[in-house]
Amino acid sequence: MDKIRLEPWRRRWWIYTRELFVRFTMRLSPARRALYAVALFFTLVGMLELFRGVQITRVLLFPFDAGLPLPRWAPGTLKLFLGFIAMQLLMLMEIADRLSLKGDLEIARDIQLAMLPRGVSELGGSSACGLTRPANTVGGDFYDILTLRDGRVIVTVGDVAGKGSPAALLMALLLAMMRTLVDEGLESARLLARLNVQIVRHSPGSRFITLFYALYDPRTGQLEYVNAGHLPPLIHRADGTFERLTSGNIALGMFDGSTYESHRAALAPGDAIILYSDGITEAENTAGREFDEAGLSATVTAAGTHEPEQLGRAILAAVDEHAGDARLADDLTVLVLSRT
Repeated sequence: MDKIRLEPWRRRWWIYTRELFVRFTMRLSPARRALYAVALFFTLVGMLELFRGVQITRVLLFPFDAGLPLPRWAPGTLKLFLGFIAMQLLMLMEIADRLSLKGDLEIARDIQLAMLPRGVSELGGSSACGLTRPANTVGGDFYDILTLRDGRVIVTVGDVAGKGSPAALLMALLLAMMRTLVDEGLESARLLARLNVQIVRHSPGSRFITLFYALYDPRTGQLEYVNAGHLPPLIHRADGTFERLTSGNIALGMFDGSTYESHRAALAPGDAIILYSDGITEAENTAGREFDEAGLSATVTAAGTHEPEQLGRAILAAVDEHAGDARLADDLTVLVLSRT
């Protein structure tokens, strides 16, 4: 910028215009950039067709007038050119607004990820790790790992209906309310019933949330869980077999008076439980075939490890490999809890 200011004013306006044009076009996707180039080409061709040669035009140059050779255009050319320039300015302002919104969304993504536990949580003979990747800048999937004062651990995975900013806002609201209710020491089924009442009151009627909520004791491997409309988690036993936790209730936010029941399971040494969102199993490849629970089970078996972060990343990598060039339409979230 300092070098540009040292240039003569006749060159500065051209440099500024060129920089603005380059930065504007580079913000466009390749397909839109090509379409914009075609539009500029036809505009130039149209201007050339309206050109009528050069003529001597009397111009007042104080204190006298002079005849200058100036281009002559067909009637209405100036109006068309001014309209084209106005459209360019409108596009520039629209892109500037979108860039500002994108910056805000990236900040929101950082805040959203900061709300979630990172890395591997060591739980005294067990370990857990959650990973999430939104389909857009922000998403509606979430997970949590909370250690209570008595040594027990709460592990949850949830999915807000929809994607983008509305789902992210509701996800943050649910996470805050859930942590508040955990501090009250409510038992699992009662906690989800209270949480459901708050979601019904404070979210739009078209939104609902699926949630798997589990209370785990690392000392005994006992797992008390409530499933509010979420996909059944998989327990991968040390002997290689799988068990699905199919018991569950209705999703949160659908009815004010919904009730919930808790169920029990157990992790033996060497077992692991895999919690995941529907973005994992519903990920489609270019042929429209879903990754499905079979793909998830095969990935867990092939990974050959229950180390939570390693297994979680293997699952995300397998989904990416399955999708190939297809764009993933939903958020991806996985949480692995392993008893070592």
